[in-house]
This record gives sequence, structure tokens and C-alpha cells, in this order.
Amino acid sequence: MHFEHLIEINDPHNPLIETLNRRQVWDALFYRVHEPGIFLPGLERCEILSSSAARVERLLHFGQVSIRDTVTFMEQVWLCFESAANGEHAGGQLTIRIEEPEDGQIFLRFTYETSLPEGITSNEGVQVSEFVKSAYRQSDLDTARAIRMIALNGRPQ
Repeated sequence: MHFEHLIEINDPHNPLIETLNRRQVWDALFYRVHEPGIFLPGLERCEILSSSAARVERLLHFGQVSIRDTVTFMEQVWLCFESAANGEHAGGQLTIRIEEPEDGQIFLRFTYETSLPEGITSNEGVQVSEFVKSAYRQSDLDTARAIRMIALNGRPQ
């Protein structure tokens, strides 16, 4: 399944929302690499297995389930989270790209690539891929809120 959507970070039409710059958005987004707990409900701990200038390998522990992933990135441009498939997890890829079509107008583009086929329905007739897409949208809105919180208030203790 391929799923892609945009979330606006700055709203130039709302003077009550403080405008973030690209560096603030990047720093808060990059926090997700080393301290992903605020972004991933249910995460108990994250082990950094290796780290280099543009790559981090991690082991994420969700109770009895552990997921190994690799994060690659280009500073202030994009992050890509790629998780390996295992018995409890199908694996997949999430790329988050910072887009700034005009100065100060910042969006995050979320692109998911998963092994979930399109068009599968549950026993109740629900489109599974639509349910998953809805969950991704909500998670990404939560990510945008966390980015704003971190950028404006600092990293949570």
C-alpha cells in the first residue's frame, strides 16, 4: 500500500499560531530519531544500535514485540524510517519530507510504503487500507502537534 499526505505546520492566516522556521521543525522532527517515545504510543524503550552522519539503526521495544529499524536522513530535508519485517510486524517505510513552497510556509509530507495490499476488506466489510490510512493521518497530526510542542517549549524531560 502506498499512502501520502501533507500536514501544514505554519498557518499564515492564523495569527494565534506561532510561526516555526525550518530549523525548528527539523530539530523537533529529528528528536523522533533518538527519543521516539513521544511519537510512538506504547514504545517502552529504544536502543540505538549504530549511528553515523546520515544513518541510525535502532531496536524499538513495544512490550514483547521488538522492531528493528533504520533511519536515514538528509538534514533539514527528509527522514526515512524503514522497519524490517518479523513475525509480529510486516515491515514498511515512512518518509517525512519538509517542504517549504514559500518562505515560512512549511508542510510535512508523509509517505508510507507497506506490504498491506489495497482493497482488502475485513469480515465486517470494512476497507482495511482505509482504516490504516485514517490511523496514519491521526498519528501524523499527533506528530505535528509534538513537533510544535518541542519547537516552542523545548524537549520534554
